[in-house]
Amino acid sequence: MTMTRRGALIGAGALAGTLGLGPTAQAQPGRVRTGLELLVQDRFRDLRGQRVGVITNPTGVLPDLRHGVDVMAESDDVELVAVFGPEHGFRGTAQANDSEDFFTDPRTGLPVYDTFETSGQDLADLFTAAEVDTVLFDVQDVGARFYTYIWTMFDSMEAAALAGKRFVVLDRPNPITGRRATGPVLQPEYATFIGRAPIAQQHGMTVGELAELFNAEFLPGRPSGPADLSVRRMQGWRRELSYDRTGLPWVLPSPNLPSLETAYVYPGSCLFSGTNLSQGRGTTRPFQLVGAPFIDHRWAAELAARRLPGLAFREAYFTPTFSTYQGKNCGGVDLNVTDPAQVDAVALGIALLVTLKSLYPKDFAWLNSGTEAKPQWWIDHLTGSDRVRLAVDAGDDVAAIVAGWQDDLAEFRRVRRAYLRY
Repeated sequence: MTMTRRGALIGAGALAGTLGLGPTAQAQPGRVRTGLELLVQDRFRDLRGQRVGVITNPTGVLPDLRHGVDVMAESDDVELVAVFGPEHGFRGTAQANDSEDFFTDPRTGLPVYDTFETSGQDLADLFTAAEVDTVLFDVQDVGARFYTYIWTMFDSMEAAALAGKRFVVLDRPNPITGRRATGPVLQPEYATFIGRAPIAQQHGMTVGELAELFNAEFLPGRPSGPADLSVRRMQGWRRELSYDRTGLPWVLPSPNLPSLETAYVYPGSCLFSGTNLSQGRGTTRPFQLVGAPFIDHRWAAELAARRLPGLAFREAYFTPTFSTYQGKNCGGVDLNVTDPAQVDAVALGIALLVTLKSLYPKDFAWLNSGTEAKPQWWIDHLTGSDRVRLAVDAGDDVAAIVAGWQDDLAEFRRVRRAYLRY
């Protein structure tokens, strides 16, 4: 397989998570059955007579860890003609904000197209060029608005509508449960590829539920109109089920999400992508180790004193092997989940920012992806508006900042309720 973009090869096979996940899942009673598994069980009946392309990545596996693409390619019951890779690529070899260029998969002989940051008519033309009738989506999400896979799905639904293609979502669990939506809601003027539409920072939905919400609430107002959408729902999943209770194997959704514990804090700790701190990329605990060369013991002590539910904080020191502060010694905190059911990851993120700004006002900075004359604060796109940044700069406390998004969140929860299928 030849890939021309940068990206170290990352092992994205099954990994036992830190919250009791085993390396494989057998067909034990009560195990969740994903949309892919049910489709295979029915011998692809819903796809008969159609030329099929699938958007997927290393997470698109069956409980025995066979990849769905390999199973479909070997089957006489479905005509699989193309594969489409999201961020990090179909085989998962690319790092953040990168993907795999077009290649021919050596195992199946299938063409693999790059969809990352491709949208609208360009993506519709790609589906047309691939000569597919139906586009499948089978990717594991992690429950945060800024995780790009759901926006690849959104863009692909729009492109499928433009190209006159059917779109089928194979549903998978929300690994951090679907019990609640929390956090600020994206404001339309801050829309980017890490947030196309007004949903909460931690949405509490599955990809299938999001697809139906997107199709009914947001795509009708776009030139494409809604997609010809079908969702193959799961069996056995309930909203309160964390991934370690599904009986399914954990496969890294992306190179820097190694465990379920990481997924529980990610909707908050990823906010540090909008600051001058390391998010732990280039360590064995990305998004759990957070720090910078100017951080000392005081930050961990302040966070521990706040006694945030379900969390414990360890004073930590690390040297990233790549990404922010590569090769430099950093002080910071190690975020530990002690009770997943109690964790409010978004409130955690705000507490991290508030305490950091208070303790290190001269060293802490927001990441500006624009110019000094015309700044583009990346944190605003992560949180969905400028409100969090301005409130942190003004010295507001965590409770006041969280209170500031409650009206928008209540409206999102009202809309969301109509699309909950489990």
